[in-house]
Amino acid sequence: MGEKSEYLKMLETNKSPPCKRSRREKNREKSLVSSSTAMEQQIWKEFPEDLYEGVIARLPIATFFRFRSVCRKWNSLLTSNSFSQHFAEVPRVHPWFYTITHEDVNSGAMYDPSMRKWHHPSIPFLPAKMIILPVASAGGLVCFLDIGHRNFYICNPLTDSFRELPPRSVRVWSRVAVGMILNGNTASSGYKIVWLGCNGDHEIYDSVQNSWTRPGIVPPSIKLPLSLNFRSQTVSIGTTLYFMRAEPDGILSYDVATGVWKQFIIPSPLHLTDHTLAEHKGQVMLVGLLSKNAATCVCIWELQKMTLLWKEVDRMPNIWCLEFYGKHVRMTCLGNRGLLMLSLRSRRMNRLITYDMSDKQWQKVPDCMLPRGRKRQWIACGTAFHPCPTALA
Repeated sequence: MGEKSEYLKMLETNKSPPCKRSRREKNREKSLVSSSTAMEQQIWKEFPEDLYEGVIARLPIATFFRFRSVCRKWNSLLTSNSFSQHFAEVPRVHPWFYTITHEDVNSGAMYDPSMRKWHHPSIPFLPAKMIILPVASAGGLVCFLDIGHRNFYICNPLTDSFRELPPRSVRVWSRVAVGMILNGNTASSGYKIVWLGCNGDHEIYDSVQNSWTRPGIVPPSIKLPLSLNFRSQTVSIGTTLYFMRAEPDGILSYDVATGVWKQFIIPSPLHLTDHTLAEHKGQVMLVGLLSKNAATCVCIWELQKMTLLWKEVDRMPNIWCLEFYGKHVRMTCLGNRGLLMLSLRSRRMNRLITYDMSDKQWQKVPDCMLPRGRKRQWIACGTAFHPCPTALA
């Protein structure tokens, strides 16, 4: 009866009963598999070299960590001019984030938003006995400044390409705002770093000349001392750097190519705290916390060029803001280029959130944990950078 019921089920589902295959059929399948494998090896052996580099340039950035350890040829490929050209032609959507944790300020953690994964690189050339903080980036390179505001370092976190900048001509003992731009489209054409102090002192480092220069003084129309907002990272659009200032509230801009300074008095929104500048498609943006009574929410504004006023364009979903109700929340913006990473902290809470300015999408970031650890790492500070394995410091 059991055999009959099984046979009836096969008939109902239009399935034919299993049949044994002959030895000749099995051998034929094995020969087809072995011949296809040999054919694939022959195809890859004769694969053109220029297409080979083009394919590798389109791999996900995270694969380059394993890519370099395959063989010497693949490792040397990253420094070739042809591969650099192929890599520059591939559009990259989202930046990565280089961050510093509270648990170990001498080691960094990188976040890949496309794969939603943390990486823990080691940069052996950075001074081990000194706290080094990421302050700016351009072309895949990250600019570091020690906590004493004395020495600058440039590094590619993907390849450990490293450079310590020469000493500055001006001794600065107070905090400075730092900006970084490229001379061309990639880091191979060189880059410039600008630091600005509250007393108006500033210098420009040129990587081509490997030296600092003092281009002049801030014009008398700009009131000194500058009440710079050091919580806000500098925004670069083209050759112009934008610094946030207070008293009066507004923005200070400096065109590195022409040496022209401009100031814009722009009143800040009411009940705004922990605000910072951001950039999206050439537009100056503002992100900050709106706190009124016991409610706290993250809001995004866009600077209107005609009126020089901030216009709110988005805010965090209400269901997320309820988590901060009645709590004293502080916010740090770790990346301000198209994709924002926000660190929201209270006494017993540390939330990492990304905000995509293109599609206005909010997303929670997974906890940062060491590869073999279970303790969550608390993010202290960081900056966004576009990963580029071919960029040289």
